[in-house]
Formats: sequence, C-alpha cells, structure tokens
Amino acid sequence: MAEGLRERKKRQTRQFISDVATGLFLERGFDAVTIAEIAEAANVSVNTVYNYFPAKEDLFLDRSRGVVDRMSRWVRGRGPGESAAAAVLRELREEIETVSPRVGLMDGYSAFMRVVQDAPALRSRLWAIQQEVHDDLARTLYEETGAAAADPLPDLVAGQIGWVHQTVMAAISRRMLDGGRPSAVSREVLDVLDEIEELLSEKVLNYAVRGA
Repeated sequence: MAEGLRERKKRQTRQFISDVATGLFLERGFDAVTIAEIAEAANVSVNTVYNYFPAKEDLFLDRSRGVVDRMSRWVRGRGPGESAAAAVLRELREEIETVSPRVGLMDGYSAFMRVVQDAPALRSRLWAIQQEVHDDLARTLYEETGAAAADPLPDLVAGQIGWVHQTVMAAISRRMLDGGRPSAVSREVLDVLDEIEELLSEKVLNYAVRGA
C-alpha cells in the first residue's frame, strides 16, 4: 500500500526531530541536551517531541527499532540445508565484507559510540534492546523448530547466536573507537568472526537446519 501524504509528513517530521537531536547529542553529549532544546532547534513543541519519542533515549537510538528482529529475519530467510546459526554467520560475514554502515563500519561511528559510552541511560537502553533481540530470536526458533514450550534448547541457542552478534559488534566498536578505518576494521573483524565460529559447538551450528 502506498504511503499517504499524512503518513509521509509524520515520518519526515519524526526523522527530522531525530536528526536534530542526534546532531546536538554528538556536539554536546547526551546528558547535556534537554528535550526543550531539541524542540526549539527542530522548531516544534516539547509535546510534539514526546508524541514521537516517549523517552529521550529513543531520540538517539531511533534506528534501533529495526535491529530487534534482524536476526530473526535472517533465520527465517535461511536456505535449504542451512542452520539458524549458519544463516546469522553468513549474513554477518556479508555485512562485514561489504563494509556496511549497518554494523558500524562507517566514518562517524566512533563519535556515536562515545556518546553512548558517556551516557549511562543509553548504555542501559542498549542492554534492554539486547534482551529484546534475544527474546525475539528465541520465539523465532521455537516457531521454526516446533519445539515444546518446556524445551530449553531454542532459548539456549538464541543466547549463543546473540553472543556471536554482540561479540562482533563489540569488536567493531572497540576498533572504531581506537581510530580504525572501516576497511581495515572489516578485515580484522572477519578474522574475529572466523574464530567465533570455531568456538561454537556442532550442536549450535547444526540447530534448526532447514529441510530441502
């Protein structure tokens, strides 16, 4: 269905407010910027900001909404003969090899992560998002395998796959914060991903294999 004019204007307004807020956070730090200052800079009311973003953290982590179900989408899209873990490893490897901004391989990512490091509220929100990612992936694995609710394996495998993703993202963040260039970090983290794969058990690597 085509996006209507009203929906497009709302989306554009939301994006503009988020962009203005992000610019202020990058310039001054998360804690130093108030919602009132964001509203003034975006030429909207404080109530308008809150209508789009219930919490201040949502302004900076707005794009995280698409992260929660990303690994579930990768798992659901796995090919015949491919396991859940293999699908995630393949997708991550492709993102890293192509130096994708979606995994933080871009100029400016270090500035973004410094804002997060300096703001306890943002770090707390990221931990909450990671839990949402885990819960979403676990639900997907239960659905994909038809496992009984009492079966702990889908939840355990989701934890292992989530560890892979978190470890890769942490490796990228550390190297970018240390001043690494995206292309160089890409090569280094590909080696890290190979080592991560070697640490995974066969039980995890062969879980939820899609039939032909």
